[in-house]
This record gives sequence, C-alpha cells and structure tokens, in this order.
Amino acid sequence: MSNNEQNILIVDDDPIVLKSLRDLLAVRGYTTDTAIGGKEAICQLDQKEYDLVLLDLHMPYVNGHDVMIHLRKHKQAPAVIIVSGETSFEAARSACSQGAYDFLRKPYATEELIITINNALKEKRLEKQNKQMQMQLKESERLHRYLVNTSPDIIYILDPKGNFTFINERIESLLGFDKEELIGKHYSLLVHQADMEQAKYVFNERRVGARASSNIELRLKCKDDGAPRYFDTRSLPIELSSMGIYNDAKSSKQDTYLGTYGVARDITERKIAEETINFQAYHDLLTHLPNRSLLRDRLGLAISHAKREKEMLAVMFLDLDRFKNINDSLGHMIGDELLQQVSTRLKGCLREGDTLARFGGDEFTLLLPKISDRREDVSKIAEKIITLLKEPFMVDGHELYVSASIGISMYPQDGTNMDTLIKNADVAMYHVKGQGKNDYKFFSIDMNTPYTRSLSLDTGIHKALANDEFSLLYQPQVDLKTGEIIGVEALLRWEHPEHGTISPSEFIPFAEETGLIVDIGNWVIKTALNELKNWTDAGLPQIRMSVNISTRHLAEKNIVKTINSALKETGIPGNCLEIEITENAIMDDMDSVVQKLKKLACNGVTIAIDDFGTGYSSLTYLHKLPIHTLKIDRAFLQDSNFTNTDHTIVNTIVAMAKGLHLNVIAEGVETQKQLDYLRELDCNQAQGFLFGKPFTSDIISQLLIQEPFAAPGSKKSKSGQQDRRH
Repeated sequence: MSNNEQNILIVDDDPIVLKSLRDLLAVRGYTTDTAIGGKEAICQLDQKEYDLVLLDLHMPYVNGHDVMIHLRKHKQAPAVIIVSGETSFEAARSACSQGAYDFLRKPYATEELIITINNALKEKRLEKQNKQMQMQLKESERLHRYLVNTSPDIIYILDPKGNFTFINERIESLLGFDKEELIGKHYSLLVHQADMEQAKYVFNERRVGARASSNIELRLKCKDDGAPRYFDTRSLPIELSSMGIYNDAKSSKQDTYLGTYGVARDITERKIAEETINFQAYHDLLTHLPNRSLLRDRLGLAISHAKREKEMLAVMFLDLDRFKNINDSLGHMIGDELLQQVSTRLKGCLREGDTLARFGGDEFTLLLPKISDRREDVSKIAEKIITLLKEPFMVDGHELYVSASIGISMYPQDGTNMDTLIKNADVAMYHVKGQGKNDYKFFSIDMNTPYTRSLSLDTGIHKALANDEFSLLYQPQVDLKTGEIIGVEALLRWEHPEHGTISPSEFIPFAEETGLIVDIGNWVIKTALNELKNWTDAGLPQIRMSVNISTRHLAEKNIVKTINSALKETGIPGNCLEIEITENAIMDDMDSVVQKLKKLACNGVTIAIDDFGTGYSSLTYLHKLPIHTLKIDRAFLQDSNFTNTDHTIVNTIVAMAKGLHLNVIAEGVETQKQLDYLRELDCNQAQGFLFGKPFTSDIISQLLIQEPFAAPGSKKSKSGQQDRRH
C-alpha cells in the first residue's frame, strides 16, 4: 500500500499549523485532509475512513479528547498521533489510555514526526492485512465447511483405530444417524454385515495415490429407527473411495499414519437404473413377461437339463385370434390393456417352473419343462388355456372376446435345439390358423411342406429377379376379320435352376401376397416395352403390347410414374401399350384407381378389363373409367355354354361392348366351333391355342413378317395357306 493509498487527517484549530503539517507531508508523498477544530474533524471522520489522524488536544468547543471518545464510541480505529503543545505527563498518559498511538509535543522535530507517522501507518497497514487474511481464512473455512456438509456424498475421517473423528451432515439424510452419535464409534457400525469382509480393506484405507481404494461398491446400514428409504431395502448402496492420511504427504510409513479420509457416494439411483435396464433387456415392458431373449436363455438351460436327465419338454406357440380387429377398431390403448389381461390370465395356467413369454405383438410362447407323459400333460394345459380365454374380457367398458391358436412342439422328437423347437411350434400354430383357429395341434413333419415351399418361393423370387431367371412369352391377339396380328399379351415364365419350370399360378399369388409382385410387375413392363422397341426398330408392323397389372401393383402409388417413365425411355407411343386389370382390382379402391387410369389414358395407354364377367361386372365402373377393351374369360367359351346362342353370356358381353363402343377380345379360343361362334357374334378379336401357344419374341417377329393368320375352316386355309399353330 503506497503513501497515496493511505488516508491521513490533520486536526488543529490553527490554520497555520494545518498548512505547515500538510505541506510537510506533501513533500514526502502523503496526501492529507485537514479539519479546523474537533467538530469539523468528527464530521469528516463520519464521512470517510482514515488510517491516521494527527490530532491536537487543546481546541475550543470540541477538543482532542472528545474526538477520541467519538472514535471509540463509533468503533472507528485509525492510528492517532497527538501533536499538542500540552507538556504535562498526565496529558500524555490520558491520551495514550484513550488509544493514541504516540504523543508528540510542539514544537516537534520534523524527522521524529515523519518516523512516527511512518511507523503508525506501517502498523496500520499490517493490521489491515492481518484482518483481511483472518477474514479470508474465516470465509475459506466457512466455504469448506459448507461444501463438506452440503456435499451429496458422505465424507468422513477415521483415526488409526478405525473410529470416526469427523463425518459430515449427509449421514443424517442418507442413513438416519446423527453425526454426533457416530464420532468416536467404529466404522463397522455402518457397514452391512454381508460386506464386512470387503470393508476391512477399503474403509480404513492406509494406502495413498494410485494404490488407494477407488470406486469400491459396498452397502451401508440404515438406522433402525430411521424412516425407510425404499420399500424393499434397509441398506444403502455406495461407491467408496478412501486414502490414508500421513504427517508427510509424500510418505506412507507406518509410524506417520494418522487415519483415513474417505468419500462414500450414494449410488441408489444408478443401481435402480441398472436393474431397470436389466429388466427391460429381458422382459416385455407392457406385460412384464419374459421376452424372447430371456425365453431363449431359459429354453437353452431347459434343453440342457432335459438332455442330461433324459426328460421331455414342450414349447407352445400361442397367437391370439382376431386381436388385430380389436386393435384396429378400438385403438392400441385398448389393445394393450387386453394383452395385459390376457397375460395375467395365462399366468394362471402355469405350473411351477414353467415360463410364459411374450414373443411379440399378440404372440406368446410357453415353455413347459419336465414333461412326464408324452402329450397328456401338455394337452391339459392347452385345453385349460383355451377354456380360460373363452370368458369375456372387460376393457374400458368394452366386453371383448379373444381365442387362441396354439402350436406345440416336443423335445426331443420335434427338435433338439431351441430354434427348431420354436419354429416347429410356430408351424403347428399356423396350421391351426388355417383350419379354423381356436384350437391346438402338435407339430408333425408333414406340416412343414407348404411352409418350406413358401420360404423357397420367397428366396427364389428374389434370386430370380437378380439372376434373370424370369422370361416373357407372347400370345398373339388376332383381328377376326383380317386375320392379322394386331397385338400380343406378355406372359411371365420362371425357369428355376433347380426345380425347372414353375407355374405362374403357383408363384404369382405368393408374390402378390408378399408384395414382390411390384418388382416383378415393373420388370415385366420394362422388358415387354424393350421387346416392342426391338420389333419396331427392325421395321416390323407396329402392334399393341398387353401387360397384366396385378391388384397389388395397381395399388402402388408410383405405378403411373413407372409406366410413363418406361414409355419415355423406350420411345414407345402410349397407344401401343395396353394394361390389363381385373374387376376386383377396380373395386378395391375405386377412387384411387380412377385417378391412376385416367392419368395413363391421357398418355395414350389403353385399359382392358381381364376375365370380364367373372367379377362384379358392374356397368358403373365402365362409365367412370377410361376402359377401351373387355376380355371375355375362357370359361364362357366352353362348347356346352353356347348351344343356344341367343342366351349366352358371351352374346350379352359382346352386345354390351358394342353399345358402349368398346373393343372385345375373347380369350382361350381353342376350337373351330368357338371361332365360328365368335364370328357370328361379330366379336372383334381373339387369342388362344387355336392360333398358337405363347411364343418367344423371335417367333413373334417371324409371324409379323408373314401373311395374316387363317384359322382352320377359313377360305385362306382351304386355299393352301400354311396352318401356323404351334
């Protein structure tokens, strides 16, 4: 602290003396204030804190003694040096007893005055520094004590014998002990009995540094009369870190060991979280039943035990019937509550040691170990489940009924590992589904055939698309007046590398069900249009390409974009493409189908109704949709159907088409009698084996070069034209 930073007040009733002292101190670098008389001095002392006061005793009205009394009364503590003309010893003694630092008589020696002032200011400066240090120490101690006592952790110090010498207040809220009742007590008073052995090595740790105990999990006991912390425990899980205390911080010799410093952290929430995560990993959150993972663990153990003890076990795969209807109509909240009630009811069917698991959705799996009779015990449990589920479930005011389809596999005859047992129980369950539901069946080997076939088809179709196993054949569509080929229908074929030719009637329904028909349909459209482009580029007559579009493919939102893109890429005009759809495809989503077909028609694409007469046959959609062609189903062309031509369905369809200005194609024309009949009705076009089976693209290109078709019995045929049936 410099001279300018210390405040000095000069008090005297003589202005000359004031000026003299002020100038004297100014020369030596001191900045001072002055006060004429005691009254003015008191005013200035009340307004400003001074480090030193040079005070005259004899002043009128308010003398120096009065000023010093005021300082004591108001607890002001500047250093006071009396500078007075008073010469008596009594005056000096009285001034010093009132707290004066020193007494100088006028006239004074300048050097003596300066030395006295310097000493007084130095002492005052040291006093201030000491006071500030004391305040800092107090604040530091207060802060340290606050941090220790408000710490979320238990902080303690043990003496060399393991007795508490300090413990913070956190012990009260966590364990219910008053910290005072633990001082002097051994740490074992707090340690859970099961963890006592481990606590011996960590609670009163002697080691320091990296060798000291860190994050060791233990349990502490709650006070017996304390409030319970959790409904299921009277102990507190902690994570303990501790280290030895020594006189020399760098030493850990036995003779300098003073005790142990430790920190115990409450890890209850972490333990609860770990238990929750562990529970969620192995249990279904909705029903609290074991999930697939836990089921597989228990099934694996049960199989090992059954193998060792030469016992049997059963796996039940249970699927709720009609649950999806409830879920869709009443909402998922009702569905979830129903699943919870079902799981509760199913638990009532369990024996001790059985495991009921939720496999997913509305599927449950039941593990039945230690089966003594081959099927008797299992059948009883399955029948009990079916009977229990017959009773209604009350969910949010709704009276609901569900039943179950149950498939059962037995160890070891139906499988010796968990995957096989679960799969076979699943197969048996689907067999029940296919035969009316609400029943149970044991797995048998013959159940596997259709599912193995389906899996083979699923895998095979994916590979067929990737490996170019699909191909197209083309069946001519002939103008019955001219005999010319005016179009072809693209027909899909699959040549499997292992199973040979697979009929479309076998794989198309499966592809439709699984959605693979969309990729197949896109491939057919692009391939057929590319083939049509090849014929056009070769200079062959321009014909129409007919492509079948399935119900599932028509429902695809990008179907219009896909078709238009294929036309654009190949450069084929839209009027050279005709898509064939069924009446059922139209009725599934009339509004959406109308919009899609109108967009295609705007691009020139023509629309044909395939197998007309076998579906709804409604005139409504014929007006709403941009229909161009009706295809008469082959079933109506049986010879027995038109013995009386005035009343046949074919006659009606042809007449209706003419009235609506629609084109008509008869499918499945195989005999001359059928052909003659169609000509009598003035049917436009036909296709069928009478004109040839579906051909490869090379044969079609040859046929387009040759003269028009002449069916048997026509004039051209009699004149010697070659019959081109194949």
